[in-house]
Amino acid sequence: MDFPLFAVLAAMFTIATPLVWAALGAVINERAGILNLGIEGTMYAGAFCGFFAAATSGSVWFGLAAAVIAGALAGALMGLLTVTLGVNQHVAGIGTTLLLVAACNFANRLLFSSGSQTITAKFDRLFAGGGMLSQYPLTYVAFLLLAPALWWVLRSSGFGLRLRAVGENPEAADAAGIPVARTRYAALIIGGAMMAIGGSFLTLSLLGTFTIDIVSGRGWICIALVIFARWKVWPAVAGALLFAVTDALQLQLAISPLFSGVPNELLIAFPYLVVIAALAIWGRGIRYPGAYLKPYRRA
Repeated sequence: MDFPLFAVLAAMFTIATPLVWAALGAVINERAGILNLGIEGTMYAGAFCGFFAAATSGSVWFGLAAAVIAGALAGALMGLLTVTLGVNQHVAGIGTTLLLVAACNFANRLLFSSGSQTITAKFDRLFAGGGMLSQYPLTYVAFLLLAPALWWVLRSSGFGLRLRAVGENPEAADAAGIPVARTRYAALIIGGAMMAIGGSFLTLSLLGTFTIDIVSGRGWICIALVIFARWKVWPAVAGALLFAVTDALQLQLAISPLFSGVPNELLIAFPYLVVIAALAIWGRGIRYPGAYLKPYRRA
C-alpha cells in the first residue's frame, strides 16, 4: 500500500484548526481560574451565527464577525453566571452548552425550514494545488499568529501576568490592585470569541453549510486537550495535532483494503482512544491552577 503521507499531514492541519482555536480559548479561561464547559455550545453558536450572517449578507467576513460577537456574548454569559452570580462552574458551563445548542437548533429550523442551505462565498484554501501547504486562512492564523502571540501574552505581557495571578491566587491579586472580576470577564469574553471562531471554521471554511451536531464533540475534546497540555499553549497545539493526525489516519485506513475487515466504529473511535491514553499517561500528578473552579468574593 502506498501511504499518502502528505495527504495525511495536510488533513492533520485542517482537522486541528478548530481544535487549536477552541483549546487556546479554553487555556485563557482556565488560566484565570474558570472551567468553561460551555465550549461545545460556544463553538456551536459560532458555527451557526457565522453561517447565518454569511448566508444573509453574502460576506464571509461578516459571518466571521458575527461568530466573534456570538462567542464574546457566550463568554459574557459565563462571566455573569460564574463571576457575578457565583454559580457552580460545572452547572453553568453545561447549562450554557445546552442553552446555546437548543437555541441554534431552534433558530435553524425557524430560519431555514425549507432545508439546508450553502453559502455562496466562503474562505477558500490558499495556494491551491500547493499540497500540504494548501490550507485555509484561519489555519495559517491559528498556527503562525495566534499560538505564538498567546504564548507571549501569557508569559510576558501585563495582561498575561494579571490573568495568571487571578487564576492562582485571587485574594493576593486583589490585594495587589488587580481587578479580579474584570480580568476574569475579559478572559471569558476573549476565550469565547476564539472558541466561536473555531466553530465558524467548520461552516465558513470547511463545509460551507450548517448541519445539526456539526461540532460533533470537538468542544469536549478541547477540554481534555487543555488538561493534557497542563494549561500551556504549545502542548495544547501539540495535543490538537495528535488528535488530528490520528483522525486523518483513521480516514485513510477506512478506505484501505488492508483494513476492510476492521469495524468502522473501531476506526472512528481510534483518535478518541489516543486522547484517553494520552490523558492516562500524562494526566497524572497534574497541578491545577490554584484558584481553579473557585469563585471569588472580596471579604
